Amino acid sequence: MAKKYFGTDGVRGEVGQFPITPDFVLKLGYAAGKVLVQHDNGQKPTVLIGKDTRISGYMLEAALVAGFTAAGVNVVQTGPLPTPGVAYLTRALRLSAGVMLSASHNAYSDNGIKFFAEGGVKLNDEVELEIEAKIDEEMLTQPSERLGRARRISGADDRYIEFCKSTFPANLDLRGLTLVVDTANGAGYSVAPKVFHELGAAVIAIGNEPNGYNINEKCGATHPKTLQAAVLQHDADYGIALDGDGDRLMMVDRNGKVYDGDSLIYVIAKARTHEGINIGGVVGTVMTNMAMEIALNKQGIQFCRAKVGDRYVLEQLQQRGWLIGGEASGHILCMDKHNTGDGIISALQVLAALRILQQDLATVCADWQPYPQTMINVRIKKGQDWQAASKDVLAAVEQELEGKGRVVLRASGTEPVVRVMVEAKQSDLAKDAAERIAAAIQQAG
Repeated sequence: MAKKYFGTDGVRGEVGQFPITPDFVLKLGYAAGKVLVQHDNGQKPTVLIGKDTRISGYMLEAALVAGFTAAGVNVVQTGPLPTPGVAYLTRALRLSAGVMLSASHNAYSDNGIKFFAEGGVKLNDEVELEIEAKIDEEMLTQPSERLGRARRISGADDRYIEFCKSTFPANLDLRGLTLVVDTANGAGYSVAPKVFHELGAAVIAIGNEPNGYNINEKCGATHPKTLQAAVLQHDADYGIALDGDGDRLMMVDRNGKVYDGDSLIYVIAKARTHEGINIGGVVGTVMTNMAMEIALNKQGIQFCRAKVGDRYVLEQLQQRGWLIGGEASGHILCMDKHNTGDGIISALQVLAALRILQQDLATVCADWQPYPQTMINVRIKKGQDWQAASKDVLAAVEQELEGKGRVVLRASGTEPVVRVMVEAKQSDLAKDAAERIAAAIQQAG
């Protein structure tokens, strides 16, 4: 059954446009609350609500609180806190659910509602469908004696900081390192610099002055140029960039080179294997660079691909019992440290890996270089059979690239576009193949 409101990662959109309106979010909170009460055998569940630094967070938080309490659910509010911090506290405080108000790496004019189930894991499809069914029902507020209460929790930041620090090896520290930490004017602006400082690093914080409007604006993991410049300016050892809700990571070395999620996953996996830890293997996505897969195999590390999206990476990790996975975008999962992607914890695992291997980023990653990629977005008409149109040329290209590259064709879930991605050992091969496939799709339209 198709979902009406939930996407791959909660409900998201432009603020003021359906469904990111206070009246809909009120109903969403109420519907989610009713489902929680049903699952809790009529008891009064407690839900944790966190948010990033968007100006709309105040409005949407108030609407959510009203909806949950009207359904008879207690609410605990943390204020600004990274998404993985909300997941952690939901688990640590033994709460019934957690909710994060954030549109992640999007501009401030967007926002979203992301749910965590008991234990800090993402809601499954069945529960999301239950919530959607209740959104369309009449909203009947509980009698006064059964209404929920709302309160703000103190010390949420400190609890999360200590949790992050606990994932770093107790016999290591960050003394002697100068780190530039860019928190994208987002949810990690307060906690992230403290984590690295308390482990011994000299920290230069940037992107840490949120005003409600500047989240992700020319800073953070989606705009690493700001971090590159700051690392060079301060002669720092490394730069660390998070996105607006703190679950993505990009890093920069002292020479200003950017390392994406693929490279950082490779560093973590290589160090774990060096220590003799059985990680099982690494889960990437269909977009993970082929060169990383080859490099992992040379290290004796298994690799498999999931669909794009960290929830699908997580599914594969859980099914296989593996420990490490993620995406080039910077979503990295270390299942022996946290049950969700966490930019701060991922950075700590990279820094620990460099200490363990006694090498810098450039040296650890020197044994593989990403294959050149060409990406072309092809607009299609509604109902257009782009798969049939590209079938023959796709078969020809895949035969030409066998052992030298690969092709990924993927329809966008949000716009009428087919994404044509080709990677190959030579950039001209990738470009030529991508253009041929794209032309076949366009001509059929």
